[in-house]
Order: sequence, then C-alpha cells, then structure tokens
Amino acid sequence: MLINPFTTFGYESADYFCDRQKETRQMISQLVNGNHIALISPRRMGKTGLILHCFSQPELIGNYYTFLIDIYATKNLQDFVYQLGHHIIKRLKNKGQAAIDRFLQIVTSLRTGISFDGQGNPSWNLCIGDIKSATFTLEEIFSYLHSADRPCIVAIDEFQTISNYPEDNIEALLRTHVQGCRNATFIFSGSQQHMMSEMFSSPSRPFYQSVSMLFLKPVALQKYEEFAERLFNQYGKTIEKGVVKEIYDRFDGTTWYLQKMFNQLFSMTTSEGKATLEDVEKAEQEIIQQNEEAYKDTMYQLTIRQRDLLLAVGKERKATHITSGAFVKKHHLTSSSSVQKSMSILVTKQLLTHHQGTYEVYDKFFGKWLSKM
Repeated sequence: MLINPFTTFGYESADYFCDRQKETRQMISQLVNGNHIALISPRRMGKTGLILHCFSQPELIGNYYTFLIDIYATKNLQDFVYQLGHHIIKRLKNKGQAAIDRFLQIVTSLRTGISFDGQGNPSWNLCIGDIKSATFTLEEIFSYLHSADRPCIVAIDEFQTISNYPEDNIEALLRTHVQGCRNATFIFSGSQQHMMSEMFSSPSRPFYQSVSMLFLKPVALQKYEEFAERLFNQYGKTIEKGVVKEIYDRFDGTTWYLQKMFNQLFSMTTSEGKATLEDVEKAEQEIIQQNEEAYKDTMYQLTIRQRDLLLAVGKERKATHITSGAFVKKHHLTSSSSVQKSMSILVTKQLLTHHQGTYEVYDKFFGKWLSKM
C-alpha cells in the first residue's frame, strides 16, 4: 500500500487510477483491431496515465510489446531516434536476452553503444552524437518493429513536437515508415490541440485520415468524488462533502492538479481525521509556497512587458481579447502590438496557453500566485 494513494507522476495500478473506463475500452478496441490513435488533450489531463493504464490491461499484457516514448524535449530527428532506440532497449530489458538480441541483430547501427554486465543486463552507452545517420537508424528501428516476435504498440508522447524539427518532410518520412510497418500500432499523443488537429485532419498533411481521433476530456466530477472518498476511507481518513467539487472547480477538472491537491490534502489529514473545505485553501497555499522561489525566478527572466502581460492574464484567470484597447488600458500595458509580441513569446515558452481565443497561465498554481500579486 502506498504511503499516499494520490500519485502525481507515473502509473501505479488500476486501484490508484480514476475512471477512464470508456476511454480505456475505446483505445484497446482500436489498438487490437490495428488502428492508430491520435490522443489529444491539454497537458496534465492524464494522457500518459491513460496510455500506461491501457498497457496494463490483460488484452495487451503478454500479447504485445508496448513502448512509450516522450519526445517533448527533442529538437531534431537525431534526438527523436535517440529517444526511440533508448526507450525500446529500456523496455526490452524486462523481456529477456532473446528479445534484446533480436533488436540488436536488426538495429546494427546502435549495437556498439550497448554493453552487457555479468548478468547479461544491457546498458545504454550511446550519446546523441553517436547516431551518425538518423534516417538510417530510424529505418532499422522500424524494421525491428515490423519483424518483432510480438505485435508492438508504440506511443509517442507530445507528437506535435516533430513539427518544429529543422529537417524537411519529417511528417512524410514518419508516415511512410508507419504505413509500411504492419506489425506495429501507434498512439500519437499530443497536448497542443490546434497543431495535433491540423496534423491529422488537414488534407495537405501526410498523416491525414490515418488515425482514430480521441479527445480526452476531464473525468466526471462524480467519478472523482467516488475515487477520492474511496481512497481516503481506505486509509482510515474521511473527506467532507463538497471538498472534491471545490477542488474540481478550482482547477477545471484537470487531472494532475486534482491529484496534486488531493495528495497535499491527504498528507495534511491525520489518521482518522477529516479533510474539510477550510483545508482546501491551506493545501493550495502550501503547494504555491513550495514553488514560490521558482515562480520568482521565472518572472525575473522575463522582460518587463512580458511580465506585465503574464501578470494581467494571471489576474484575469481566463483572458480574452488580450490585444484589444480595453484589455491594454485595464492592465496598464504598453500597446496592442507589444502585447501581441509578448504573447507570442510567452506561448512559445509555454508560460501561456491558448484555446479558441482564451488565454491562461499554463501552470495553474503559478496563475493563482500571480492573481494575488
């Protein structure tokens, strides 16, 4: 049993995973029937957890090789290939020597960068610069996936990142490999809805009509109430009626923030104690205080105009028409043109997020800190 049942990273087990029964059934049905999936939602809505939850289901365990690769920090094709190879080897560690040998027989360009200890466990010794030809190694990796002794499911997280790679025709290259790989099914997961929708819905893009689209929405409030109450009770604690709804409304039902708040609230509640509505504000302030120095550092690194705009959006919580004269005047900003420029930079830095004309501070705790300045 976990010390704190409200996990804030990774995946523990179905007991600590809230609902998503419908989405799990949909995804597994699509995957076992050979369909690729585009899984789209804002960040921190629980896409990664859902993927890992699906990978743990009996329909997939033992029948498929499952791989999850996060490419959020990658900058180019070489980075992408490095992460792909690294995570496949890491995952195959648990499948035995034969599975690793099969991979290295096909992906010969990575063979010299992998060594084995006395027990035969592989060690990844490659640096990104050791990959001499990313396109060749990528072709080898897809050859492995195509010929693996089990069907493979490959989830690529933050897939929209490939749109920013400097190389030409990356989407077309990957689409060609995916289309020719009959032994693997892919989950393309992404948090930038506009970019992801464009990649898979536009007739001019290589991945057009190649996937089943799944847009991930917040878990229903009732499901989270049942989930939180069950776990509090399981550990000999209780939670006052209305607490879950208060937290849910404060953070728009966004999974990670709910988990973080319940984690903090649970840690504050004594054995056989009760978490109350008054404790919600205390839990939120505790989390914000833990991160206050990081927030100050972030603000320090921005220009005055960027700081002013970020502060204005934080105070609004959900800001619209931010380049309008009314918004500029209300928040004492310089001009519409300076707001436009600062907005573009803050979105690129992922300090601001926007959807259908509405802007928010990306980190909701940071936004709440800004709102009280």
